[in-house]
Amino acid sequence: MRPDGKRAKGLTPIMQAIPYIMPKRYDALNWSNENLDEDALKAYIREKRKEGRAVTHMSVLAAAYYKAVLQNPKINYFVMNGKIYERNHFCFSFVILKTRADGTPDETVLKVYLKPEDDVFTISDRIRAEIEKNMEAVHNNNTDKFLNVIFAIPGLARCVISLAGLLDKIGLLPKFIIDLSPFHTSLFITNLASINTNQIYHHCYEFGTTSVFLCMGKPVLDPIAQENGKRKKLMPITAVMDERIATGIEYSRFFATMMKYVKNPTLLETRMDGKDVKAAE
Repeated sequence: MRPDGKRAKGLTPIMQAIPYIMPKRYDALNWSNENLDEDALKAYIREKRKEGRAVTHMSVLAAAYYKAVLQNPKINYFVMNGKIYERNHFCFSFVILKTRADGTPDETVLKVYLKPEDDVFTISDRIRAEIEKNMEAVHNNNTDKFLNVIFAIPGLARCVISLAGLLDKIGLLPKFIIDLSPFHTSLFITNLASINTNQIYHHCYEFGTTSVFLCMGKPVLDPIAQENGKRKKLMPITAVMDERIATGIEYSRFFATMMKYVKNPTLLETRMDGKDVKAAE
């Protein structure tokens, strides 16, 4: 039993064998891409803002992903040391760009935990709160502070990271380290549209437990579709995923479910687990 999960049960022999056939995460990565209807997404975001609700592209994508995970739980599995684990929580990591006190740009990685009772609005609030807390020029989150300490002493970083990797493999990495690590996450998201950059296929890290990496690129004009004589805008997204945690058909069903929610984000305005609020209480 690891602090972040337990051994997955009921796996087929081939699924149990695959992590030994492909022991490294970079051996097992598959790539996929999709285009979101940017015009429809922006219209939804504007509508919610008129209602006093601050919703963003990232919160819609994260909510749609999580809601689909609750219906396809294998996508929240991860592989460590040849074994497949069922994660006991859901979280996602993302990078924000901020400016230091001297004016130079800086990056900070944040991690947000989601719960079945969340909806797209509470997810948006949690993302915004984390960003606001970490945008202060003098502020460093706990991950930054930890890294600053170990990099202050020559040679310590290499020792600490190597030891963490070893303890992780044998399931003894302390929970507080897992909580600090942005690489121990259900999902990593990068929003390159925020810096006006095209989408990329971002690798999943070998260190940690990231099984899926999503990237949002800057919106582009649809080369085909027209609406009232005007070309629509699309937002390209890419997915890089560890094929060892689920079969092709399971991934296919998962992404079909996720895209259903992205295309109709009003479905994300109720609890992620689909339960009635009164019944859940």
